[in-house]
Amino acid sequence: MKNVLRINPIILLALAGLAATGPAQANGSIEDGKTKAIACQVCHGKGGKSGNPLYPVLSGQHSQYIVKQLKAFQAGTRKDPIMNGMAAPLSEQDMEDVAAYFHSTRSEQNGSLDSGVPLENKPQ
Repeated sequence: MKNVLRINPIILLALAGLAATGPAQANGSIEDGKTKAIACQVCHGKGGKSGNPLYPVLSGQHSQYIVKQLKAFQAGTRKDPIMNGMAAPLSEQDMEDVAAYFHSTRSEQNGSLDSGVPLENKPQ
């Protein structure tokens, strides 16, 4: 008798769905985002670590969340006079890059915020 591997169709569909969704992080370039995010840091602080309660902390924020919010500002479905203007000229790739950069600036310890140095550039 042959050994036949039987795969539960539900498990197969679940695995296919995970593969199709890709990684949880946006597909942006951290290096490009660092350059593109310079203007953001005027209000949101170096590396997205805002010291002003009027401006949210972006450091360590989920990339997909940042992209979603930038798209909402650009579309006008989220209203803020400053952010609507800042998001207006951004391309999809710009948003992905900025989001990847701010996501990368989270601290390695306890999820706390750091000085804005991407994890990939920190000494070991």
